[in-house]
Amino acid sequence: MQQFMSQLQHLLSAPGSGPVNWDLARQVAASQLAAAGDPAVSPYERHAVEEALRLADLWLEPASAWPSGIQTPVAWNRNEWIYKTLDVWRKLCDPVASRMVGAMGDLVPPEARAQLGPMQSMVATLGGALFGGQLGQALGSLAAEVLSAGDIGLPLGPAGTAALIPANIREYGEGLELPEDEVRLYVALREAAHQRLFQHVPWLRGHVLNAVETYASGIRVNREAIEEAMGRVDPTDPESMQAIALEGIFTPEDTPAQKASLARLETALALVEGWVCHVVDSAASDRLPNVVRLGEAFRRRRAAGGPAEQTFAALVGLELRPRRLREAAALWAALTTHRGIEGRDAVWGHPDLLPSDDDFADPVAFAMNDMDLSELDNFDFTAPGGVEEKAPGQPDETDDEGDAKP
Repeated sequence: MQQFMSQLQHLLSAPGSGPVNWDLARQVAASQLAAAGDPAVSPYERHAVEEALRLADLWLEPASAWPSGIQTPVAWNRNEWIYKTLDVWRKLCDPVASRMVGAMGDLVPPEARAQLGPMQSMVATLGGALFGGQLGQALGSLAAEVLSAGDIGLPLGPAGTAALIPANIREYGEGLELPEDEVRLYVALREAAHQRLFQHVPWLRGHVLNAVETYASGIRVNREAIEEAMGRVDPTDPESMQAIALEGIFTPEDTPAQKASLARLETALALVEGWVCHVVDSAASDRLPNVVRLGEAFRRRRAAGGPAEQTFAALVGLELRPRRLREAAALWAALTTHRGIEGRDAVWGHPDLLPSDDDFADPVAFAMNDMDLSELDNFDFTAPGGVEEKAPGQPDETDDEGDAKP
């Protein structure tokens, strides 16, 4: 009991400014990785990753209309992936967690809330600790599977930082029975392509993350599942708090608005992943001996998701898988055929220019319906977040003396 009270006091006194105890989440994830093993990055692996990313950027030059988006090539261990991506996870998970913590507070009968008084905040703190512990386990599992910073299609790492996880790449290559250097180069191509896309399409990061947040805000909390999970806590057994399984407490709201949010999210993820797959396969088609096999393996991996990604989806209620990946890749291929590389990448000029979910059914029709640049005058080129984007062909601004503004 003394040990339990000590742990409980630590949980309730831990500082937190949101619905998730992120300090606890990081500790749980680090503890899980320490038990499973987190190999340090050797100098050889660091050099191999940097060289692979440089070569990948060279191969991507003729396959993309944009220059490199990589400012810092790095090799991370699994703990570094968690630490460097935690800020984005906080942004994605806090809205969902706040709904769960609120639902936990609602389990207290209304007539008892007045008597609890200040203890109501203790319920919220306990909920944040429980969710933080569960989230830490999920992130620890994800860290043992992801191959790079942009592996699951979201801009999780710092802008301009291309990162690979050598230990995971090595294990994944052994499963495919392919040479490690070839798998590493293919992962580097995907990471470099992600960096180009998110670095040179300024509004895209906010667009994708907002799509996730909008969908998350409509997820419904299953109060019965929370009540059942809380009922399994044994006050005399500290381990029972860590063993609680919160999977299944979130269920999608079956409303037209939520279905539309899910469609926007899936379309955004599919367009990003489809562009990356098409560009990478184009760049490596004549260079990597096993490019077809690698491309197919990665498409299956992204479409199905690994065990850790499935656990995360069950816990948080977010499935970060591009369900229409093949259709999106076919659409980008059609755009390349009919508009060329410049015309294809110009579609990223504004959210209103992107293909919709309906366009996936007939990619050739969308590709051949080339919008005249004069029609862009009708678009508001203020990207999400208030950053004004310059339309293709639009002249630079000038100051009062006629000189171009920087």
